[in-house]
Amino acid sequence: MILFIFEGNKREPQLFSSMQKLFFPKGNEAIICSFGNNIYELYRKMQEMDGVGDVVSILREKSKDKEDNPFKDVVSSSDFSEIYLFFDYDFHNRNYTLEELNVRITSMLSVFDNETENGKLYINYPMVESIRYTKLLPDSQYWSYTVSRDSCASFKKISDSFSDYQSLDFICLPSRREPTENELLRCWNNWNLLKVQNVCKANYICSGQNCLPDTKENISQRSIFENQVKKFVNSGKDCHVGILNAFPLFLYEYFPS
Repeated sequence: MILFIFEGNKREPQLFSSMQKLFFPKGNEAIICSFGNNIYELYRKMQEMDGVGDVVSILREKSKDKEDNPFKDVVSSSDFSEIYLFFDYDFHNRNYTLEELNVRITSMLSVFDNETENGKLYINYPMVESIRYTKLLPDSQYWSYTVSRDSCASFKKISDSFSDYQSLDFICLPSRREPTENELLRCWNNWNLLKVQNVCKANYICSGQNCLPDTKENISQRSIFENQVKKFVNSGKDCHVGILNAFPLFLYEYFPS
């Protein structure tokens, strides 16, 4: 079994549902769980457990009284062959200083750095709505897009008004009926275009080159975060971050190319 842990209850599961239908083999059994809070709250929960990276125990406790508890037959994290976590950077969070936020992300990336152990963490910059922050695909200017910390609180509205796509239908299959061949082809093609432009953007953030990296290791989640902080967040100019979505990066890393 593969465990996918999402920050939100709606947007991330919606995106993953289409990804699963388009890209994953039929035999792969996946459990989807929404944490329902941000990564900084997950960090706090882990500190209560002395920093242990057993996220499954946290989620089992959180889900134990739910009617649709996905962990009712799960004994421990060893029941999963792979664990993936998807959370937002959300650097507009004012409950902590920016330095404190970055310390927490650094710690989480160290704990969740391997999908077959504690799990592998993927970060959206600044949040999952970055998936829509694009002009008509392929967007040749995607590498240059950033958002300031002050604007981040309105990023959902900013993405909506900026995007050439009025909804997520350009990458999400219909949920209440079987998709047509045209819908499958359109969504598959758009996901692959998003993958290329997000991978190139990640390489630009890490190396300054807006092109596909030589190796997947060149755009690790740790390297992306460290370069985001160095080149954008703490650049000495306006506090901003390079817009980047984790889901296309996951597809790039997960499947051989």
